[in-house]
Amino acid sequence: QVQLVESGGGLVQAGGSLRLSCAASGRIFSHHAMGWFRQPPGKEREFVAAIGSIGRGTPYADSVKGRFTISRDNADNTLYLQMDGLKPEDTAVYFCAASSIVLPNTRKELYRYWGQGTQVTVSS
Repeated sequence: QVQLVESGGGLVQAGGSLRLSCAASGRIFSHHAMGWFRQPPGKEREFVAAIGSIGRGTPYADSVKGRFTISRDNADNTLYLQMDGLKPEDTAVYFCAASSIVLPNTRKELYRYWGQGTQVTVSS
């Protein structure tokens, strides 16, 4: 079992930045690839970024490439998402998730553990 708790969400103006954190506990953090997903209002949950279990491999959704950066600190059991150049269309609830495999991946079905989410709202 892996418990995940996101933090760092909030309200920001377009062009601004936020840094999301995801604190993990339970099973060994470094055994899992991790990912960030988001769910905009009235839409399906979608992939944002992922990172392999030891930090290698960081696929991103095309919509955030060049603006968001995923990273992890296995010594501190924490996953991060640095979000720069935020746009109103980035408004969503952001979830961190732990995959059942070590390789980074974009498929929701391969993520076994999920946090409760943190709201990010970008005003125009």
